[in-house]
Amino acid sequence: MKDSKYYLSLPYEIIVLPISQDEGGGYLARYKDFPYIMGDGESEQEAINDAKKAFAFVIETDLKEGKFIKEPSNENEKVRVNVVLPRFVLDEMKARNLNRSQFLTNLAIEALST
Repeated sequence: MKDSKYYLSLPYEIIVLPISQDEGGGYLARYKDFPYIMGDGESEQEAINDAKKAFAFVIETDLKEGKFIKEPSNENEKVRVNVVLPRFVLDEMKARNLNRSQFLTNLAIEALST
């Protein structure tokens, strides 16, 4: 069973950015796969630790609520699948210049996260 210990041990990427002095200085840390989970601090490490605390809280809450929890992105682990779609859907995607794989991936992730 996938519990909080499982998710907290996965190699999620954390992005750290400096905060301008006009905005108070310090650093902002956020999860690449969960951009709404952030932390801040005077140092990069403080920001990372703050983000990790927020992440642990979100994971615990999502597990209790039975929500889908995305595992770390790994661009190398893509799988080709065959999907049958109505012609008009493909025509619309082409007319809007959409990347079919990315579009369908985004829709699937959105549907699974609700």
